[in-house]
Amino acid sequence: MATARPRVTRRSPRRRSSSATLAGLALALAACSDSAPPVPAPATREITTVPTTVAPAPTTVAPGEPAPTTTAAPEPLEYTIDWEQLGGRVEAGMLSVPLDYADPQGDTIELYVTRHRAKESGRIGALLVNNGGPGSPASSMGIDAPSWFASPITDRFDVVAWDPRGTGVSGGSVDCIDDDEYDRFYSAIDITPEDDAEREELVELAEEFAERCVARVGEPLQYIGTNNSARDMDAIRQALGEEQVSYFGFSYGSELGGVWATLFPLTVRAAVFDGAADPEADSLEQTRQQWMGFESALNTFLDACSDDSSCRFHNDGDAASAFDDLLVRLDDEPLPGPGERVDVNLGVAVTGVVRAMYSDQFWPVLERALEDAAEGDGTGLLQLQDAYFQRSADGTYSNLLEAFQAISCADDRERPTVEESDEQAAELLTVAPRLFPYTTGSYSCTFFPPALDPRIEITGVGAGPIVVIGTTGDPSTPLSSSRNMAAALEDGRLVIVEANQHTGYGVNSCIDDVVHDYLVQLAAPPTETVCS
Repeated sequence: MATARPRVTRRSPRRRSSSATLAGLALALAACSDSAPPVPAPATREITTVPTTVAPAPTTVAPGEPAPTTTAAPEPLEYTIDWEQLGGRVEAGMLSVPLDYADPQGDTIELYVTRHRAKESGRIGALLVNNGGPGSPASSMGIDAPSWFASPITDRFDVVAWDPRGTGVSGGSVDCIDDDEYDRFYSAIDITPEDDAEREELVELAEEFAERCVARVGEPLQYIGTNNSARDMDAIRQALGEEQVSYFGFSYGSELGGVWATLFPLTVRAAVFDGAADPEADSLEQTRQQWMGFESALNTFLDACSDDSSCRFHNDGDAASAFDDLLVRLDDEPLPGPGERVDVNLGVAVTGVVRAMYSDQFWPVLERALEDAAEGDGTGLLQLQDAYFQRSADGTYSNLLEAFQAISCADDRERPTVEESDEQAAELLTVAPRLFPYTTGSYSCTFFPPALDPRIEITGVGAGPIVVIGTTGDPSTPLSSSRNMAAALEDGRLVIVEANQHTGYGVNSCIDDVVHDYLVQLAAPPTETVCS
């Protein structure tokens, strides 16, 4: 964990976008107002029977072997949620589920669940949603559903969200370090150590982080993986009293949805994976794909800046050289941080740039931050990193980064040694030398306990057609990743959105219509549909 690699992928609400996107949402809301024609009857997917049993217990699956789609349960459990009104059509409650599904009568863990109810007229059912991560709490999606989804969804579906185990308000929260230690663990580190002593400091920091997680989180640390979160999804379904539910997952939420659709295919009415991760890539390959994606996005940004004399980082038409020079200078001599904050070093700059690559809407902010840094003020780059790390103005953090690492390690059967991790870093250095000049491994899972329940293979056999959205300029989950997800599914329908951003829903009316038609009417699009 010595270096915070940019594998945290999550989706922000629709309203984070520019006024053009807000205007588009307003038009969508107006087009689907109460004055619209009567809504059609909901479409249903034909199935034989849906078991109402305890969610499948963990199973050991050898690499490359398909995961079972069902697992016999010792006895059914009854799941209930005691809902509390939060105002309007929004409510929340806690759901108790087994900590270990192999021991359903043993210890339990609490999940915080929220729901934005559909309008009574034309209600289709429940739509479970996740905004990515891993490690990002998602309960706000249920509380503020209209900020995420247009009215064809919020009017007709109960939008149900939850903080996955290990995150947010739910049990097993991964809280390994204190807020005032974040800079030491994530920012004040040298990602290009010059000798063995500096490298050993990073190794010791990674080992300390893992030990702190084990000591402070305890037993739940090994039960917060994606498989168990997928089993939690079926527990939520049962608590809702639904035979089938629909699902919308952004970014890592596609991976979670893929596991759920593989374990519980008969409970899937419909599913949308937006900005999908490559389900067959190991952690090294996933890092390689992402680094290539971010490097490509950065080069697109620098080319655009060089071609536009109004760009604040124009540098007489050679923004790339100015960028390279800036990173070299920050590695040699970091800029003083504002106030009592950490210095702005190479690692901080890289993370800030990564944050801005998630959407070209952030590029003007990055222009100013780079210009200021070139003139000796790194505040803008630090602010971008703070936004990426979810740092509040009062200096507190969400547990996103800690939960991200812990869940990733719970999913990954590999525990590379320090030497193996350094060898991987040397290999990756050739992939994206401009943006990721790391000369050391991350050691992210090296010192974590072995995974008890590594993430299963994703197949979606029996789940029906699943829509997978990929954008042409997605740095975090490149189009190739979404394409590989669609190919891994038994019936994956790839929809390509032409845009320079992570995830595609809400970019234009074309993709919105595709998603709404599919979720409402189960009209799955032909694969390789393009929305430009």
